[in-house]
Amino acid sequence: MARQTDVSRAAEFAGKNVLLVHPAWHSCGSYNVFVAQADAYRALGARVISLAINTFPGFAAESGAAKSYLAATQDLPADSRFFTGMPPGAIASPEFFQAANAWLHGDYAAMLIETARQSAHPAELSAVKIDLIHCNHFFCIPIAARLRDIHGCPLLLDTHDLQARQFALRNRNAWTLRPKAKYETMLASELANMRAADVLIHLNTEEADAFSELLPEKRHALIFPSVRPMPLGRGDEIIIVASANYPNFLGLKWFLSEVMPRAGAVPIRIVGNINEMVRRRAPLLYSRYRSLFVGFTGDLAGAYARAAAILLPTTTGYGISIKTIEALSSGVPLVATTPAFRGMGIDPANLKNVILAEDAPAFAAAIRQLAAKTPRRDDASGPSDTRLLYEKLFTAAAYKETLAALVAPLLARSDVLQT
Repeated sequence: MARQTDVSRAAEFAGKNVLLVHPAWHSCGSYNVFVAQADAYRALGARVISLAINTFPGFAAESGAAKSYLAATQDLPADSRFFTGMPPGAIASPEFFQAANAWLHGDYAAMLIETARQSAHPAELSAVKIDLIHCNHFFCIPIAARLRDIHGCPLLLDTHDLQARQFALRNRNAWTLRPKAKYETMLASELANMRAADVLIHLNTEEADAFSELLPEKRHALIFPSVRPMPLGRGDEIIIVASANYPNFLGLKWFLSEVMPRAGAVPIRIVGNINEMVRRRAPLLYSRYRSLFVGFTGDLAGAYARAAAILLPTTTGYGISIKTIEALSSGVPLVATTPAFRGMGIDPANLKNVILAEDAPAFAAAIRQLAAKTPRRDDASGPSDTRLLYEKLFTAAAYKETLAALVAPLLARSDVLQT
């Protein structure tokens, strides 16, 4: 079937208001997905409204946290933006005490859900007509479902990943009260909230398969995320890019403790706010390698542009890796473990500019090999395999077309229901 023209798509989305509901996060893979969603809906002709939910209790719309978040996310392309969170007074409620007790036992799902449930939606969102709600992460559903009931519109949920797995992974080495929260308990909370959505969108093949089995009664869609391309690397630096999340910490801890002692005096630059997590959780390791850390940068594109090669020392984690997609777009050689490509449905061994290294000696040897060659991009040779893969699966155009094919019929049905 031929793809619809941009003109016909614009007619389907013209005048529609799409509400994006998402955690008030930035400088992470999820935030990149929120930006891509807003870009796609606006490109299709819809008006985008952003509602950010603070996942930490006690900070609502007028707080310093709200101002800091809005200042850090000026590139989120929404037509209007709102911020909400659980007010300080709600901390005294019995429901919050119950969630806080669960959190002390390692049940992160309970706390996130309760924080969203206690957050008020802005009054302006009751007054404006909303045609579609695109929610991100299961714990934001309490507000999204409340607004769906007010407006009678379709509700999509972007799952991002099966988060009970992430919570269980975090609990392996985290301090909690006994008994420690069970994976099954947190999964049950996650699934219960997800059932409120009309359609579940999954960003990777692993989660699409898992949720289709766990919730067979729901409608599921696989849509690979759109990630803004990074500049082609034309520099001479070997870099790692990592934001502050626990799987990234585990991978970097392995890299610093097992790979770097074998890599020799090869200069590496570690870009991203992972530095603070390493400093807190592994202070001796951080002290030894602190000169490698660049820290947070507002010019991530510049870091990629200066790259000659990118390292992806991924040891664990779930869901698709946004930093891997960014690395693909840069076109430079990659040294990676197989888990870095999880959920993409491809065999990275077929990519000519990727060196797969599954243990520390092999990873270190690959780094030394790259450093000796000081690889640079040669535009005359044409796009690299990784850049071609990025262009096939993860561009804004591919995401927009797939999203439009899913959403347009829902908007048409919503028009019928509301008239």
